[in-house]
Amino acid sequence: MPRPGHSHARNVRSQPNPSGVHFLTATSVVDRLIRECSVGPGEVVLDFGAGKGAVTARLARTGATVIAIERDPEFVRQLRRRLSCHDNVRVVPADARTISLPRRGFSVVSSIPYGISTTLLRRLLTPQWTSLRRGALVVEWGFARRVTAAAPRDREVAWWAARFELELVTRVPAASFRPEPAVDSAHLSVRRVPGMTPRVETALWTLLDIAYAAGNATAHKALAGTIGGRLTRGALSACDVDPSLPVRSVPARAWSEIARRLVRERSLHWPRLPATLVKDDRARSAKPRKPRRR
Repeated sequence: MPRPGHSHARNVRSQPNPSGVHFLTATSVVDRLIRECSVGPGEVVLDFGAGKGAVTARLARTGATVIAIERDPEFVRQLRRRLSCHDNVRVVPADARTISLPRRGFSVVSSIPYGISTTLLRRLLTPQWTSLRRGALVVEWGFARRVTAAAPRDREVAWWAARFELELVTRVPAASFRPEPAVDSAHLSVRRVPGMTPRVETALWTLLDIAYAAGNATAHKALAGTIGGRLTRGALSACDVDPSLPVRSVPARAWSEIARRLVRERSLHWPRLPATLVKDDRARSAKPRKPRRR
């Protein structure tokens, strides 16, 4: 495999690519994704934008039930020919942005198109009812950096990162693709955070709504007006969060712990999650009511 800066890599990158499609060809990268996700017999695993089958073909060897999703008719035909001998693979001609996701638990191992990264993660991570268990994705490098930042810059990403462990595992060089994209990619790991019950998630969403509407306020000031000063101090202290920290600088995982602690307080009533989080796989900016004191 040519390395970045190699003369062959430069030639490949300079070739015209009117389709805008970049195929992952580095088998070592694909194998790492599969190992990290630990898929095997009896599990369901999805490959979004399966293309020519570089990921799907290697997933087929794991014995898992593999669903390859591809919208291009020619690639669908190629996939079906290539994988016809694998009874555990189903090629589905559909758009990853709209296809119905499995209700039973599933994993995702995929090199996803840059242009649908936000849409796809929104479908996988935003709904409370998501059946996603874990994922190993190849995404654009800058996108991976944004969604794995310790303190997310917006409420939606904070909601994802508080309920799922999002880890940038390693850089995937542009030379891992044919034709080469203009930027490097990243291996993004996604795993469910244990203990996120529906009640905890309900509290979490409301806390994040308060936090990301509070501007430059401190963590204590942002929460105390609604939660109460005593409960706020106790929760922040128990979760090792400095009360004077700007509220938008609180790490996503800390919000999970704060929510877990506050749901034990009988004096707080948490409003229901917005219908868009409960029934729709695409999050919208519905604004929940704030909790009230009894």
